[in-house]
Amino acid sequence: MTPESGPNPVATESQVIEALRECYDPEIPVNLVDLGLIYDVKIIGDWIGVKMTLTTPGCGMSGMISQDVRNRLLRIPGVKDADVRIVWEPAWSPARMAPEARARLGIPG
Repeated sequence: MTPESGPNPVATESQVIEALRECYDPEIPVNLVDLGLIYDVKIIGDWIGVKMTLTTPGCGMSGMISQDVRNRLLRIPGVKDADVRIVWEPAWSPARMAPEARARLGIPG
């Protein structure tokens, strides 16, 4: 993840990351941050942009997950707009997961 802040941000990177920890893939009981799905956060004034991926390109829940992320970002005080982009490069793998997430899902670390 490579967070960036532009001029006069209304939110901090830590606020955004904590908000994203409340978002889940409905099929996996681990939040999107710990799954390693969040690739980039950009904050410019009252706008937040997030680049993220999914565990598989054919995920039928992509629209719901990205809308959930956007809705959660818009609940951060002062945020007026948010953009969520799903990207496929670099490809996601379990190696991107936090160690605690791998342990919770029984994936060797």
